[in-house]
Amino acid sequence: MAIIRLYMTVSLDGYVAGPQDGPDAPLGIDGFRLFNWLDLRDAPGPSGQVFSEAMSTRALIAGRRTYELAGHWQGDHHDGVPIFILTHNVPDEPPPGSVRYVTDVRECANQARAAAGDGDVMVHGAGAAQALLRAGELDELELHVVPVLLGQGRRLFDNLSAEHIELELVRQLTTSEVEARHQVMHLRYRVH
Repeated sequence: MAIIRLYMTVSLDGYVAGPQDGPDAPLGIDGFRLFNWLDLRDAPGPSGQVFSEAMSTRALIAGRRTYELAGHWQGDHHDGVPIFILTHNVPDEPPPGSVRYVTDVRECANQARAAAGDGDVMVHGAGAAQALLRAGELDELELHVVPVLLGQGRRLFDNLSAEHIELELVRQLTTSEVEARHQVMHLRYRVH
């Protein structure tokens, strides 16, 4: 069965976007700093390995806010994989490309797993991650932790319940980059 894995870059203080994120500034003030490590996505080493693994996933789940702030990825996130947008309301206009809107989190997970076949499912977005966690449908978290404190913005796990969720660290990859703007620690956790 396909693994549903969150791929998310996060600051050391838990933010996935800086303050005042929105359509004109999708990652908020200074939020693009979180993605400097992607400059090394085609280079040998941990960041290249993690990026390659992410791009080999066979389906994608994202929250509607993430999808819209990303400009709908022009209907194709990577390699034409099916894109499942978890939303409260399905818009009237038909979605582009291989995009499907789904309002039920378990149904969304089931459709994405079926579409991925023997591959894995990538998850983007704090809202989608939290919904999948609450429903028991998120199997793993691949967190790209960047050594920066944003201080404000949108946190990855702001709206979870007080119930504890146990995680097991199954992989830790650290870049050896001298230049601070490329430093990142890739942490993979299994959800119990």
